[in-house]
Amino acid sequence: MAVLSVGAGMVTAVPAPQATELVLAGSTSRLTGVDPAELESALDGVHRAGIPGVYAEVRDAGRVWRGASGVADLTTGRPVKPGMRQRVGSITKTFTAVAIMQQVEKGRIRLDAPIGRYLPQLVPGERGKKITVRMLLNHTSGIADYLFSAFPSLQKFPSLPDVSAKSLDDNRFRRFRPAELIKMGLAAPAVGKPGDSPGAYSNTNYLLLGQLLERVTGTTAEKYITQNVIKRAGLRHTGFPAGPRIKGPHPRMYEALHGLIDPPRDYSVYDMSWVGTGASLVSTMEDLNRFYARLLDGKIVKRSSLAQMQRTVPVHSLMGKKISYGLGLHEVKIPGCGTFWGHDGTVWGAETLSLTRADGRRQMSVAMNLVRWNKLDSSGKPQHHPIDDALSAFYRQALCGDANTQGKNASGAED
Repeated sequence: MAVLSVGAGMVTAVPAPQATELVLAGSTSRLTGVDPAELESALDGVHRAGIPGVYAEVRDAGRVWRGASGVADLTTGRPVKPGMRQRVGSITKTFTAVAIMQQVEKGRIRLDAPIGRYLPQLVPGERGKKITVRMLLNHTSGIADYLFSAFPSLQKFPSLPDVSAKSLDDNRFRRFRPAELIKMGLAAPAVGKPGDSPGAYSNTNYLLLGQLLERVTGTTAEKYITQNVIKRAGLRHTGFPAGPRIKGPHPRMYEALHGLIDPPRDYSVYDMSWVGTGASLVSTMEDLNRFYARLLDGKIVKRSSLAQMQRTVPVHSLMGKKISYGLGLHEVKIPGCGTFWGHDGTVWGAETLSLTRADGRRQMSVAMNLVRWNKLDSSGKPQHHPIDDALSAFYRQALCGDANTQGKNASGAED
């Protein structure tokens, strides 16, 4: 049986925006069309398993299905709707990578040039000479993530008795400067040598890329991405938040921190300067599908640039699992179903996943408003939860249309 295990509950034990690990086990999936009834049933299953609200858009060869199940607000019972906005976390990295590739096309940035050539004050010395722009994009720079320095109460994670959510609350309205966070990442012990493979996923890399954009364009990275990536893709509901609140209809976003926060707490109001050009975008599922469709169709960067973005290397996520990562793109191969490209994003209380098949004909974007629901065992490993099974069933149905043919055992990453 083919098992597709994705989502925050399976893989984001370290509470940070990072690439989802997509694990396939068994033989093949069977690709079929979009069945609205089956998709609705599978999405309802995710809500019944414990996610307060989940919503998605699935596209197949011109057909579009949108659905939602559950509530956007546990207190009021306000229903979740398919067109709501969501903090999409590290999906932002694809947008930032696209902006970098546009500057590569203009000759202002060279992928294999050392970052110290552009940002000598931020990355001085030998590291600045050895780390290239490409290494930042594909997480082979060896630079550590700044997360545990910015959120010190999480430093002993996953030893939960010594961990608290204090930093999450202390930083809710804190305004971080990118240079401040980059300095934290560079000061932490390196997670590898520049260019080493497998690489190590680090949000510090994408804050540096944001500073690189500012250096070569003369404007803020957020303004450049808005004008040249978001608008070029024709996205109407995607943007960087101007403050801690999200404009427009959106769900509350509940963080469980693996049972440490019980009941889960709403973090939908949050200053996203802690992730910046690495994970701060707000979008809708419709916009995400449109973005990845146009990217893979060569409408936002040249096909030669897209080919560079799809050159993958093995990368260890923050949990240490290996993923296939390009330049801001994650590759997922499902035997019998196809090769998919996209990204996921996790921030406090919100999880989003967007995948598009290589030919552009099959797409899925899905959002949920509860993350890190799995409690941890004594070794720090997330314990299995029914939500994991329900998500696997929905992902298979959305991406391949064959969830019911696979049986009921979607046992997850360790099968």
